[in-house]
Amino acid sequence: MERDQDPFGRPVSAEGLAAQTTQLEQAASDHEASLGPQHPQTLAARGALARAYLFSGRSAEATALYEKNLPLYEEVLGPDHAGAQQARNDLAVAYRSVGRVGDAIALHEENLAVQERLHAPDDPATMATRSSLASAHWSAGRPATALTGFEQVLADQERVLGLEHPQAMRTRSNLAGAYLADGRIAEAIAKHQQNLAVRERELGPDDPDALSSRTALARCFAAAGRLVDAVPMLERALADQERVLGADNPETLATRSSLATVYSLAGWIPEAVALHERTVAAAERVLGPEHPQTLSLRNDLAATYHRAERIAQAIQLLETTLAARERLLGPEHPDTLATRNDLAAAYARAGRVPDAVTLHEQNLADLERLLGRDHPTTLTSRSNLAAAYARAGRLPEAIDLHEQTLADRERLLGPDHPTTLTSCSNLAAAYARAERLAESIEFFKRALAGRKRVLGTDHPATHASRDALAHVRDRRHASLLPWRRSRKRPADQPVAELPPAEAPPADQPAAELPPAGAPPADQPGPELPPAGAPAADPPAAELPPAEAPPAGQPAADDPRADQGPRDS
Repeated sequence: MERDQDPFGRPVSAEGLAAQTTQLEQAASDHEASLGPQHPQTLAARGALARAYLFSGRSAEATALYEKNLPLYEEVLGPDHAGAQQARNDLAVAYRSVGRVGDAIALHEENLAVQERLHAPDDPATMATRSSLASAHWSAGRPATALTGFEQVLADQERVLGLEHPQAMRTRSNLAGAYLADGRIAEAIAKHQQNLAVRERELGPDDPDALSSRTALARCFAAAGRLVDAVPMLERALADQERVLGADNPETLATRSSLATVYSLAGWIPEAVALHERTVAAAERVLGPEHPQTLSLRNDLAATYHRAERIAQAIQLLETTLAARERLLGPEHPDTLATRNDLAAAYARAGRVPDAVTLHEQNLADLERLLGRDHPTTLTSRSNLAAAYARAGRLPEAIDLHEQTLADRERLLGPDHPTTLTSCSNLAAAYARAERLAESIEFFKRALAGRKRVLGTDHPATHASRDALAHVRDRRHASLLPWRRSRKRPADQPVAELPPAEAPPADQPAAELPPAGAPPADQPGPELPPAGAPAADPPAAELPPAEAPPAGQPAADDPRADQGPRDS
């Protein structure tokens, strides 16, 4: 999703952020003392301070300021005034940053009702609010509602404002991000290509929005398994952002992390680790060690450590990140739950299976209570718990959870959704581990056929399904050999027992990198590889949803002019 530009000047540094925040705090205090708490200038100064807090990751403080501002705007200017509508939108954005998505949806709906009553349905502000509401529905795990909303508002913006209007391009980018997370990778690529062509032609190839479009398109190529296209495009985008925006710009840091993740997926692990470590060091220096983007980048680095089998380092990094998120965001924030999932996966890989099971069970219970049983993140958590049960030898429970998850995803997403096919593969792996080889072969065949149709024959996930199917078929054939030979040998001649083929670990058939676009948690979304995408439990073949935009950097929700957002 595209996000609004941060409220600070350039260049960004931890000292500069602190100094500018102090200035905004002083301005808000001075205005309130001299003009009173309800004066429009006081309200504006308080809103500017709240935006700074939101960018800096101080989401709770930002939310409190916005909650203070909204009733004052409504009292002083009236509930239908443009200032009150903007204050309502600002509070909705803050609510989303702290995980209060239901409250955000209610505010966006209230704004939309006001705008539809006062203005024409095709008014630009009305259409911008409809787009913000679609983003909130996406965050709430309502992909069908969100996609319909994005598609309808984009069609209206293109008709009323034109194909190349900034609002239309911004909504198109957000729709592309939703398509990617929903597994509709070809459609996501087409939308980003359209935006990139327009922005390079109208704004120039070095414009920050054009660079954002190029980065977003490269991520889609990576999701499609087109690493040969993704790597050079991300390398070019990173070089351009370093030249135009600076090496330590937050946009540049996000692109560098994405490139590192693609290196990791391509098997270039040393290069990926070095690039991630450089990115995290820069974020800690520029933004501070506990800024939301810094914590997201740490999650990226931990995922690469995990792939590099540097599990002890992954665990140490995730434990510190989890502690920070629990302290800053609370134990039930989506980002906190994402990091807890990643830590559980690392514990499982390190052989600390009881610890992994405990964390996964805690996460699943919290997600079912907070988001509901059908939310995409809840389904991912259930799949990862099933993988942990398999590692613990609790195969009946693992199979039961995988069967539930597959049935729910078929019902909610359809049989050919990439995430559904990942569940199909995970169930096949569990059947193989339980020596139910005929059923395993059936489900691997379903996963392979679906991935050929949806992702193409050369996608890494398709290759993984093909290899897994061949492996299980070989095991089944080997298990039949003693029986076949015994029919040809004298009854008194003993049959040499073939040792049972070792059941493939839960992460083997599923070691497939899931198609990017598993629904998201720090950016929608491994969406391949948005910054902050949580690592998955390799046994579950399930990289959990990509993390939503870091707290304080919400997706394009400001109905005012396009302010240099970036694609994520």
